[in-house]
Amino acid sequence: MNFRKLSLLAAVPTLLLAACASAPMGPTVQVLPSPTKPFQVFQQDQSECKQYANSQVAGQAEAANDRSVGTALIGTVLGGALGAAVGGHQGAGTMGAAGAIIGSSAGAGNSQHAQYSIQMQYNNAYAQCMYSKGNQVPGARQ
Repeated sequence: MNFRKLSLLAAVPTLLLAACASAPMGPTVQVLPSPTKPFQVFQQDQSECKQYANSQVAGQAEAANDRSVGTALIGTVLGGALGAAVGGHQGAGTMGAAGAIIGSSAGAGNSQHAQYSIQMQYNNAYAQCMYSKGNQVPGARQ
């Protein structure tokens, strides 16, 4: 295998790690305390609602990452099989590397979409919880 093929194969794990979905670190929506609520009570509401939102999206990031890794592996195997069928052993290496890159790219796109979806679900659960505790959620009607 030449240096170019090796560098392409070495890039695959990096692409997969960079594209991993992760659990939200917190809400990305603004919620304000009601004018009559003490700030300490608002902070307690925030803590409880963050825990609730986390429970609503638990395990989704790991599942998305598993799907992304599966996509990359399938791309590598299919690329290698196609390369072997078309070009023998040399073709298998080249097509396997190409399949790994294409599979990783597809997996990365899936992870990005999953990350956005997980964050939106988290935000919805958090905002609903905060609203139910009497806090102000911009855009929500009283």
